[in-house]
Amino acid sequence: MAKYLISFPSSAMNLSDEELAAASEDSHAVLRETKAAGVWVFGGGIDESVPPVMVTGSGSVLETTYEQTRRIEGGYSVLDVATREEALEWARRIAFACRCAQEVRVFGDDPES
Repeated sequence: MAKYLISFPSSAMNLSDEELAAASEDSHAVLRETKAAGVWVFGGGIDESVPPVMVTGSGSVLETTYEQTRRIEGGYSVLDVATREEALEWARRIAFACRCAQEVRVFGDDPES
């Protein structure tokens, strides 16, 4: 089993209010299916109204972030599946439900996590 991140940026869901309501309903149905299949780990959307901060090893909180990750936003699902093909199939189903393409990344294997 491997964990996969399936995600999309907020801008990819450029939908009308009616389309957004339908996409929300459809995507929640797919997420319930992932839970029923036992592959759901975690998911959600980044709250873009709360700016990111960086915490240093000494505990200082800085009102900044890494330049490379400054624009992380959108929706995320983490699934634990047996194969890459299974991850791609769930991503296809999420993409269809959300009405936008999904990016798929695999987490590196870490026996401690």
